[in-house]
Amino acid sequence: MTHQIRTATADDAGRLAALAAVTFPLACPPESRPEDIAAHLANTLSEANFRAYLDDPAVTVLVIDADGELRGYSLLVARPTRDPEVAAVLAELPCTELSKCYVHPDHHGLGSAAELMRASIAAAVAAGARGLWLGVNSQNARAIRFYEKSGFRKVGTKSFQLGDTVEHDFVMERRVSP
Repeated sequence: MTHQIRTATADDAGRLAALAAVTFPLACPPESRPEDIAAHLANTLSEANFRAYLDDPAVTVLVIDADGELRGYSLLVARPTRDPEVAAVLAELPCTELSKCYVHPDHHGLGSAAELMRASIAAAVAAGARGLWLGVNSQNARAIRFYEKSGFRKVGTKSFQLGDTVEHDFVMERRVSP
């Protein structure tokens, strides 16, 4: 199966939402309530939300397109964070947020995530970023290892509301250009 990494278009919004429904739950702590995950998907990762992201000039969505099927995506936000916990710890400014970076579980371990990360870093550089930051659940050891291998380091923590539960995320950052 061949694939390419490309910038998403409005035609991808429904497939992005379907992919998010598969990948987002994998990033949640095991004790997360299914109804909270479903609410987050509906409120943040729906087809309508992806259409809005794709219409936002500060947002870049990259997809791994494998013969017409989306196997992964990243969402980058090229504007200053509004989260004071995050703003207080970022050093590489201006900094783009890697808001989402997910690969379908059938493609884990095949190098797709590293390829998507390289493309995401290149997109951040193209947008004028000096740094790239992300939030990752503190219990998601697999993702943390991947981000550390990708050059990110923990620089702080932030809160993430999932339903009635406040999750604790690590804020990770890496320099992407001099």
